[in-house]
Amino acid sequence: MMKQKPVADGLFTWPPTTQPRLIGTECTACGLVSFPTESHCVRCGSPEAKERLLADSGTLWTFTTQGFRPPSPPYDGSDTAATFEPYSVGYIELPGEVLVEARLTEPDPEKLSIGQRMRLTLVPYTVDVDGTEVLTFAFTPADEPNEPNEPNEPGESDQPDEPEEQS
Repeated sequence: MMKQKPVADGLFTWPPTTQPRLIGTECTACGLVSFPTESHCVRCGSPEAKERLLADSGTLWTFTTQGFRPPSPPYDGSDTAATFEPYSVGYIELPGEVLVEARLTEPDPEKLSIGQRMRLTLVPYTVDVDGTEVLTFAFTPADEPNEPNEPNEPGESDQPDEPEEQS
């Protein structure tokens, strides 16, 4: 198996063990939940925030299809204009938490619908020059209407791990 690493530190639990979780911030002053993590609350400006694991599933709030390769920079995917394949992006509403903008694993808009249950997953994004596969988060249609993992404050058993390479 090739080595893997996250696209950025602190976005999701790493290394991936069971179901991945996004890492957000909850303001201890006003309760606003943010993703990605913030050092200060974007609502009230408080520097008092704590990391928390976000729910691993939610509802498709809206979506669109990316029909052309985004400009590079800032996009740094490994595809070219000739190899680019359209993909869907959307906002997933995590219950009682936050809207998360993310790539969707289902590229066919006919197979997506607003209000559809979605589950967090990790997908290949690119391959570094040394052959390391870079993973990012995405949401995939949920096969069945499962209850999401409850959002929580990371504890000893589910504290976000320090990013490290996985071989």
